[in-house]
Amino acid sequence: MNEQVFEQIKRVNEYGKEYWHARELAKALEYSDFTNFSKVIKKAEIACKKSGQATTNHFSEFTEKAKIGSGATRDLKSWKLSRYACYLIIQNADPNKEIVALGQSYFALQTRQQELSAQYLEDQKRLELREEVTKHNKKLFSTARGAGVYDYATFYDSGYQGLYGLKKKEIIEKKNLNPDENMLDHMSSEELAANLFRATQAEAKIKREAIRGQEKASQAHFQVGQKIRATIKELGGTMPEDIPAVEDIKFARKRLEELEVQDAQQMPSFAQQLGEKLEEQEIVKYEKLPDNIQLLEALAKIIRGYPGERLLLLGEKKFKLSSEGMRLVKGLLNG
Repeated sequence: MNEQVFEQIKRVNEYGKEYWHARELAKALEYSDFTNFSKVIKKAEIACKKSGQATTNHFSEFTEKAKIGSGATRDLKSWKLSRYACYLIIQNADPNKEIVALGQSYFALQTRQQELSAQYLEDQKRLELREEVTKHNKKLFSTARGAGVYDYATFYDSGYQGLYGLKKKEIIEKKNLNPDENMLDHMSSEELAANLFRATQAEAKIKREAIRGQEKASQAHFQVGQKIRATIKELGGTMPEDIPAVEDIKFARKRLEELEVQDAQQMPSFAQQLGEKLEEQEIVKYEKLPDNIQLLEALAKIIRGYPGERLLLLGEKKFKLSSEGMRLVKGLLNG
């Protein structure tokens, strides 16, 4: 019994998304009574809801047809389950079953790998967007100064009020941030993207409309933020003031730097790769076969026992050997 059973019953829909059928999973987990397994699913749904996830994203109820003899069928209730749903089901299944223990290992590992992958992508997006926000805030500052803005705190607050419906100080309080911290460093990629759009569009509007003066520039910044806010609301997105603050971006940067170091340590140098490539392509050539019968017998054993991709030329004969086989041939004939 091994974890492959869960891979074997995994399905993939037309969009490339993996899922599992509840009845197949029940069978794999040795539940003979699906009614009992349904109770486990219900517990998993509750756990899913408590974790803040939408159950409909992970538990999709449907009806399947089952043959009952004489060509007749009956409807059976089942679910299409995401990997996360399976993970929660396993956590609530009978721990005395050996296959459940295997399932816990399989789905926990796979779910963790997905979490790490998602974390890596979010870290990358945050860093890239944070750099862009810094760059465009500088451009906005320069444009605002050229338009006659002198009270920059009020100017920037106007943009935040339009986008968040709150002043900067109120945003910091709502998100429980330290007033000394830069709130941009605690924004998720989603929130950073909204602020990047605010900065780029405010700069463009001031330039395009040749806006002049503190009051008009601040009003333009407010209007841009307000438009973006309205768009987010129209699309059904999370309003920026309701997006939770995240850990300081320095931790995301540190994680990515550590990954780069690990990759560098694990990746062979170009010289190593080139050497290995040349070794793979090396052709070993001997003009004639040895006269010694014992050497010939030993050579024949090596050729039979170590097939591979490297080319050995013995007189007019060609053989393909593995690297180990080639090493043995060299030792035999060069010794």
